[in-house]
Amino acid sequence: MADVIDRARAAVTDRAELPGMSLMEHLDELRKRLIRAVIFLVIGMAVAYAFHERLYDIVQKPLTDLHLKLNFTHPTDGLNLSLKTALYGGAILAAPFILYQVWLFIAPGLYQNEKKYVTPFMVATIGLFFAGAWFGYRWVLPEGLRVLILGFGKQFNPIITIEDYTNFFLAVILGLGACFELPVLIFFLALFGIVDAKFLWKNVRYAVMIIFVIAAIICPTPDPFGMCLFASPMLALYFLSILVAYMVHPKRREAKAKKA
Repeated sequence: MADVIDRARAAVTDRAELPGMSLMEHLDELRKRLIRAVIFLVIGMAVAYAFHERLYDIVQKPLTDLHLKLNFTHPTDGLNLSLKTALYGGAILAAPFILYQVWLFIAPGLYQNEKKYVTPFMVATIGLFFAGAWFGYRWVLPEGLRVLILGFGKQFNPIITIEDYTNFFLAVILGLGACFELPVLIFFLALFGIVDAKFLWKNVRYAVMIIFVIAAIICPTPDPFGMCLFASPMLALYFLSILVAYMVHPKRREAKAKKA
């Protein structure tokens, strides 16, 4: 761990020497990127709100498949659901444009040969998030609802409110979407020379333990099968991350450049 901290300090020190902007210029750039990101988000929300009823049907489908309907306890719950659906749907639609603004903000801290990774970064970030969200929506959420409602709660009358279901839905979908971003995180850590494939492989047993702990926390069902269902794709992504770290680490890039 101390070695990783030293590498992180060295990476920060090394990139601090890059010709860049002053503090005020960085703040101005951050303000510009944030404003543009908010504009893209608002546009995405407007588009999503135009289709909010269809989006609502998609959100409720795992529950309607169990022949259950949502309940509300406050007059504004229906309105809040429409607004939340538009917000999160708009965020998904605007994600490619917002991520591009993020890339433009961090680009000045990259070397010229590192800026070529913009396309893989965009494709991987968006693709992995949607893969995690789809995995949660297609497998985890229906199975979790079935076990929790028809299994553990079969002797009770389920009264599921809009707010409770929406929070549960977002926890599963966004949680898995975020977990699937592991290769992107490793990509940047390896790109900056903070971790390498050797370090990740050497500590694989700790990674497995952490992954199963995370799976146990975010898994909506208490059974071991559900936890393994969550952990399996994250384990696969960790081993993929080792390959990513090997490909983009500065030492490998330097060795490749010398051979050329």
